[in-house]
Amino acid sequence: MSMKDKLKQMLKGHESQAGKGIDKAGDAVDDRTQGKYRSQVDTTQDKMRDEFGREQGPGQERPPQP
Repeated sequence: MSMKDKLKQMLKGHESQAGKGIDKAGDAVDDRTQGKYRSQVDTTQDKMRDEFGREQGPGQERPPQP
């Protein structure tokens, strides 16, 4: 089992908390870099939220990842 699979399993049912953590970490990076890498941080936050931090209701399954 990969590390990514283990994280997904641990975060199952706690998507809102994971999303908050992703936001907080991205904000901390923006603060430390004085916004210099804001667009890269935002892109990374979106990808992380897609992977770990979005709550999924019925019919909102993610497409399979390659």
